[in-house]
Amino acid sequence: MNYDEFIQEQIEELKRTVGDGIAINALSGGVDSSVVTVLAHRALGKNLCSFFVDNALMREGEPERVVATFERMGIPVHRVDARREFLEVLRGLTDPEEKRNAITAAFYRNVFRRLVQETGATFLLHGTILTDIEETVAGIKRQHNILEQIGIDPKKAYGYRVLEPLKTLRKNEVREVARRLGLPDAIAFRMPFPGPALAARIVGEVTEERLATVRAATAIVEEELADSGAFQYMAVLLNDRATGIRQGKREFGQIVVVRCVESTDARTATVSRLAWERLERITARITALPNVNRCLYDLTPKPPATIEYV
Repeated sequence: MNYDEFIQEQIEELKRTVGDGIAINALSGGVDSSVVTVLAHRALGKNLCSFFVDNALMREGEPERVVATFERMGIPVHRVDARREFLEVLRGLTDPEEKRNAITAAFYRNVFRRLVQETGATFLLHGTILTDIEETVAGIKRQHNILEQIGIDPKKAYGYRVLEPLKTLRKNEVREVARRLGLPDAIAFRMPFPGPALAARIVGEVTEERLATVRAATAIVEEELADSGAFQYMAVLLNDRATGIRQGKREFGQIVVVRCVESTDARTATVSRLAWERLERITARITALPNVNRCLYDLTPKPPATIEYV
């Protein structure tokens, strides 16, 4: 693949498609949406409005970091506070597909339709890649950014067209495009993070309290495994509980799973063989969190498991 040709082709295609119109861009800070943001900025300039939707599901400090990073690159990004909106649509839901569908609806039917109306945009850009399409179409799990491929006409349903410049690429190819575009290594080689964010790492209902627990556990895991060289690592909060002991008293506490895998394109993955001492240190830190008394390490490859839990 000629990456420089791909970049130029996508820039020209965006210019032709959008023309004198306005496009809005859904930036999450991951490599996929970041590459689309830079491509669209180069193609459309002031005819692009980039937004970071703060949906209450992000990691600690992530909204601020993402907006600041792109401002340093000369690309203005507007932060949209939709935290209450997303927590409300997720209230009471426990089924993984219902949760994903609720997040999709909140993004596209509510938030982006409103932004389209406010900006006068007729196009929405986002970073769909080939693996997202394949897993959704195959029925493995619904990726929140898949619409037309499963029969949803966004123009009819939401009032705008969706543009997907990266839909023919795998994750490793997107990273190379990011490198060619001059994106910082912190973005180009950033670990994959799911579109539904921490909602994909909570088995069962998503609440503010459970988000606080998985957010704290995520910070621990990402700090401890930052030098592991693994493709992806995460903390997952289970819906089950277990009996434990804290300060000499019985505690019916929460269970956190740590997952760390090796992969190149996320289609398959093997489990990282972490040192026992590292796992013990992670366990000690996670079980020090309030009401968490079990920490497990997931040894399941993909397949039969997927990398994420929800």
